[in-house]
Amino acid sequence: MKKEELRIVFMGTPEFAVASLRALVEGGYNVVAVVTQPDKAVGRHGSVLQAPVVKQYAQEKGIPVLQPLRLKEEAFLEELRSYRAHLQVVVAFRMLPQEVWAMPCFGTFNVHAALLPQYRGAAPINWAIINGERQTGVTTFFLDRNIDMGRIIRQKPTPIPSDADAEHVYNTLMHLGAELCRETVDLVIEGNGVVESTPQQAEQDLKPAPKLFKEICRIDWSQPDWQVYNFVRGLSPHPGAWTTIRKTDEDATVLKIYKTQIVHQEVCGPAGTFFIASNRLYVNTGNGALELLEVQLAGKKRMQARDFLNGLRDIEAYTAAP
Repeated sequence: MKKEELRIVFMGTPEFAVASLRALVEGGYNVVAVVTQPDKAVGRHGSVLQAPVVKQYAQEKGIPVLQPLRLKEEAFLEELRSYRAHLQVVVAFRMLPQEVWAMPCFGTFNVHAALLPQYRGAAPINWAIINGERQTGVTTFFLDRNIDMGRIIRQKPTPIPSDADAEHVYNTLMHLGAELCRETVDLVIEGNGVVESTPQQAEQDLKPAPKLFKEICRIDWSQPDWQVYNFVRGLSPHPGAWTTIRKTDEDATVLKIYKTQIVHQEVCGPAGTFFIASNRLYVNTGNGALELLEVQLAGKKRMQARDFLNGLRDIEAYTAAP
């Protein structure tokens, strides 16, 4: 089978997925349809509908786009069947019901931003950095009934620099995932739908990657400096690590923290207390202090810590919740 003959339905929504879709389309593969999320209401009053970036790219290339509200609706399933796909490729999309992932004769594979079986879940990039991993990567695997537990087709590892934040790793894995996506489709073509794959091993110490909710992103200043440092960069720039700051008997204000630096010094105050030295802003942790480099006060723009200090010179009177 030639790549022009393999009929592919692509499923994805965010920018991360566009890279893989682009790799297929510009590589001359036959993407016959794209499935993505419905348009999202944005703007002050939610009066403007914004199309997912995957849809925008597909429309530019003249590829039909499906945007089902519910993946089990018979009308959607019937339309999906009409494209007679040999293969479905999923990148950063929703959990698929069996009616969908089992539809193509060659199956459905997913591009996952981690080295499975580690970091199964919705936020693998963030959690790998939060946990201080030195390496991550991308995995392609066949979908089955169990989330992120299907047979592994191929993997590509890559290092995580000690100062890299989630945005940096996201961009690295986005392009690495696009490469692996094309390579995996080539394997399907070469084997005429028969691809060697390996069951995931039942390892003892599996690290999950659950979805990130606001409360999970709150900083615990009683932790060691290196742990807070990894936590901040693992959530930067989105969704963002945060803390509350307050003066005595005053309402708390949310402060997001995007970048810090370990300063290697002895504890000089209770965890969560601020201090200034040489016009630099520091906060005490459980075993030392971190320098704050980029922050954002509620209702304000993201800024350098030195600019933040210009507007809040009495920061040492505030305390961050531990």
